[in-house]
Amino acid sequence: MNRRSFFTSAAGTFVAAAFQRDSIARAQSAVASVSGRPADTVARDEDFWMNIRHAFTVDRNMVNLNNGGVSPAPKIVMDTEVRYLEMENLSPSYYMWNVLDPGIETVRRRLARMFGCDPEEIAITRNASESLENVQMGMRLERGDEVLTTNQDYPRMIACWQQRERRDGIVLRQLKFPVPPPSMDYLVKLFEDAITPRTKVIHICHVTNRTGQIFPVKRICRMARARGIETVVDGAHAFGQFPFRQEDLDCDYYGTSLHKWVLAPIGTGMLYVKKSKVEKIWPLMAAPPEMNANIRKFEEIGTHPASQRNAITEAINFHESIGAERKAERFRYLRKRWANQLRDLPGVKILNSEDPEQCCGIGFLSIDGFDAPKLQNYLWTKHRIWTTAIVTPDEYQGLRITPNVYTTLEEIDTFAEVMTKIIQAGSIPA
Repeated sequence: MNRRSFFTSAAGTFVAAAFQRDSIARAQSAVASVSGRPADTVARDEDFWMNIRHAFTVDRNMVNLNNGGVSPAPKIVMDTEVRYLEMENLSPSYYMWNVLDPGIETVRRRLARMFGCDPEEIAITRNASESLENVQMGMRLERGDEVLTTNQDYPRMIACWQQRERRDGIVLRQLKFPVPPPSMDYLVKLFEDAITPRTKVIHICHVTNRTGQIFPVKRICRMARARGIETVVDGAHAFGQFPFRQEDLDCDYYGTSLHKWVLAPIGTGMLYVKKSKVEKIWPLMAAPPEMNANIRKFEEIGTHPASQRNAITEAINFHESIGAERKAERFRYLRKRWANQLRDLPGVKILNSEDPEQCCGIGFLSIDGFDAPKLQNYLWTKHRIWTTAIVTPDEYQGLRITPNVYTTLEEIDTFAEVMTKIIQAGSIPA
């Protein structure tokens, strides 16, 4: 590298770094500028969302519409995680356990405040699966006891209950429902009518990972409690996508991932257990008897990095600085933008509800006669558009579309334009 190219490169690096540092201040300024404005108005303010987008370092040479699986974190969250990682690597056995580990109590307090519960009801986990399996595998159930769920709940959670069927002789019953369902009343009645004297647990998604259907959690939980039935809620796709608190759910157990809509580091999750029930659940990994009534027994997983967990606090700061309601309205706006361009085309079915109480950021596109996995592959290989193909045998198939706060209108419109051409052609190009 010659002298001129060196300084040119160095200057470019400096400018990029300075711009990125400034982006956080720009995002904060953007939030201040919309204070007091209705969330649905802010959802359409591209100047506001441009400043939010600059807080991320994402690959703009692809259109990422699969943020429902895992979402990138803002740069300030990544920088925080890296800083903690470098710190703990100085002398891991000292810095991890003496300096960084105590920070988890701040994370616990912040998550409890966000969820609206006692910090002694919150465990920090690695994802929703770990959270929920602690409850699923730790419940005392007898041979013949029934668990009610749906065939559209998350496959890993269904597999967990099926393992208990094989191991313990419990009975798992999976209920079917149309997409979208006729109403919230329909979903409540679906479970109410399925209850038998052997039903001990109702396991539901707060938001399904397929079509983004929001369930009437509080009504189902109260109906179940009146019959002595416990409720386990899979909140992997809900927490951080739209505003709610524990009192809006009234469930016994709630598990979620934080690396989706909360924008926390990859490999972070949260488990809520109603305080009166902590002692009744065996942890997935063994804990000493003196921890029986301690929520922290669900965190006894052996050596693990503190850097990921401690950076959750910065993700919560970022989430709260935008505002949960503003995020939810932006998600709805982006979903409607692509859906409204496609819904009247031949063979198109939008399988998510348009009722804002039943759907937020997750949309589902089905096209008669189109193979969803082949369509997903074509969009990626030919147009660098990243989506999720979902196939529910004998029911429906299609693409799950999940943008996030950094998604541009140009990216949404690119997806809609490409899909319009494919649909009008009547087949996936060779």
